[in-house]
Amino acid sequence: MELLWTIAELFFALILVLASSFLSAMFLEAYRRRNNNKHIDAPAFFEDPKSLKQVPCPYLVDPAEKYISLIIPAFNEEHRLPAALDETIKYVKDTYLQNRAAKDKSFTYEVIIVDDGSADATKKVAFDFVRKYSVDNVRVILLGRNHGKGEAIRKGMLHARGEILLMLDADGATKVNDLEKLENKIRAVASAEDTKDGTSGFRIADIPVAAFGSRAHLEEKALATRKWYRNFLMKGFHIVVLLAAGPGIRDTQCGFKMFTRAAARKLFTNIRLKRWCFDVELVFLCKQFGIPVQEISVNWSEIPGSKVNLLSIPNMLWELALMSVGYRTGMWKISY
Repeated sequence: MELLWTIAELFFALILVLASSFLSAMFLEAYRRRNNNKHIDAPAFFEDPKSLKQVPCPYLVDPAEKYISLIIPAFNEEHRLPAALDETIKYVKDTYLQNRAAKDKSFTYEVIIVDDGSADATKKVAFDFVRKYSVDNVRVILLGRNHGKGEAIRKGMLHARGEILLMLDADGATKVNDLEKLENKIRAVASAEDTKDGTSGFRIADIPVAAFGSRAHLEEKALATRKWYRNFLMKGFHIVVLLAAGPGIRDTQCGFKMFTRAAARKLFTNIRLKRWCFDVELVFLCKQFGIPVQEISVNWSEIPGSKVNLLSIPNMLWELALMSVGYRTGMWKISY
């Protein structure tokens, strides 16, 4: 009996040690990230692959030079990126945006590809598109090493020129023509916000609004086709997200989100999470800033080669814990 008590005491002591170590590590990491300027500082220029000249890199606080920026994070995407870019840029150049630009000379666009330290030929694929469409329309940012999807998108947003900014995944799971759904909703909300101030002739870039693409309407079908453990993990993640960021957005993880320049300036100069859960932090920050967020159903297709797997779950939970500790203890200050 004494032996059993000794084993039990050792077991509980081990649990306490592990728990204490985990909490200490979490608080130390949250403290380390207390200053959001700890993000990486990639070279602030774009390279023109035709002339090899460096093109000055704008910053999000500068006035907008384009109507819309499309930011695409890419990590080891040499196989999926060409098809996604072909569809995106061909669609942009040959149909919808070309026709729209013909009617409205102020309507302009850019595509920013952020290579998140890829070890394959992603960089070559990206620069091939710059050569084809010019550095004014397609630009590449190289992060040097892998930092995470959140950091790649943040870097692209910080150096975008658009009045409105759209993040979308490199796999092309959501078609670019769905951007009009988000754009129309943003314009409607921005117009309503502007009317409250009693002014007219507003610039969409100056009014903070966000629109999140959503796959929530596809959830019932997904539940019927997925393995039971994936559904279990999905439901569990939704509960954790609800506790961390609060209610309001059913699908935080869809990689199709649009922001006005004013909203992006507030959000992406404050965001700290660098990987999968940066979407949840965006929801949290929108609430802190009082930025209206619209959730809009978009078309979505399962594309082979997803980077999310079971090993992503511990990292997601770790980031959510960091976010909760950082903001709730006041270590993570929000710059208004």
